[in-house]
Amino acid sequence: MSYTSPSRGDVHVNAPLTNLSIAYLQSANNFVASRVFPNIPVAKQSDAYFIYDRGEFNRDEMKERLPGTESAGGSYDIGNETYYARTRALHKDIPDQVRSNADSPIQLDREATEYVTHKGLINRESLWASNFFIPGDPGDVWTFVLDGATARSPNVDPTNGTSNNIVYWNDAASTPIEDIRTMKRYVLESTGFRPNILTFGRVTYDTVIDHPDIVGRMDRGQTTGPAIANQEALAALFEVDEILIMDGIKNTTAEGQTASHEFIGGKHALLSYRPITPGLLTPSAGYTFSWTGYLGAGSDGMRIKRFRLENLASDRVEIEMSYDQKLISKDLGAFFDNIVQ
Repeated sequence: MSYTSPSRGDVHVNAPLTNLSIAYLQSANNFVASRVFPNIPVAKQSDAYFIYDRGEFNRDEMKERLPGTESAGGSYDIGNETYYARTRALHKDIPDQVRSNADSPIQLDREATEYVTHKGLINRESLWASNFFIPGDPGDVWTFVLDGATARSPNVDPTNGTSNNIVYWNDAASTPIEDIRTMKRYVLESTGFRPNILTFGRVTYDTVIDHPDIVGRMDRGQTTGPAIANQEALAALFEVDEILIMDGIKNTTAEGQTASHEFIGGKHALLSYRPITPGLLTPSAGYTFSWTGYLGAGSDGMRIKRFRLENLASDRVEIEMSYDQKLISKDLGAFFDNIVQ
């Protein structure tokens, strides 16, 4: 086997293209994974973080103090979990013949950067959805789960996989406002934190905004103009800080086959807690640990390289994204499974 010394292009991270990709990431609102699980920049690819027992924090242990006596004591145990920011990569080559024939050759680098970034967003969203926006019995992923069904269970219990059916939200007889309020109460009572983020699959959101109960609340008896249910109005109605809609799509067929596109978010919804200021000592339903210590990586653990492949007479634009999406507290999320037909 022969070896060659690496050139500058082999080891150089292209800062302008990385900055362009970061800007693209920040404006790609179709993808919500890093907004549900907020970003935590980390210097190391793997490390440990602390976890706490909420029960220790919520127990009432204060006692009356008599003169000359000690105060009552309290303590809590600290555990730890680990993250590992795996690196995923993709490239697009720009042949010299294509570059020479282009009206604006530098635009090819931009287009290649946007292409690989878009692919990275699809991959990150799909990974998050396949792990945390999925059907399952209570406790598999989230502590509280309600399933869509044609009829409501006699005694709905979102912690019990055998009696947690509620009516599909596309049924006029369903009660989405009450269902979401009930799940908020369960999470708050269990953790002391009120869920403040509501994430919908696109199909679920489109169904909810047309529900007669929602339209009725928005109408408020007005006599002129339409009653409009948008994300901001819906967030106020459900008393959450933000409504997120999973508009990201992906082609589920292999190359060469007829394309089959579908929404990544399916027909589900997730009610969860996200802190205003993310931090290692701050509770959250989940976090995205992004490896910023990787040479040239941005705050999302992403970097763009551009280097020469003389054997292919091409320039290669390559993206690497290094992150780990971690469920921090399953008690801080309530999942609505297949909630519309």
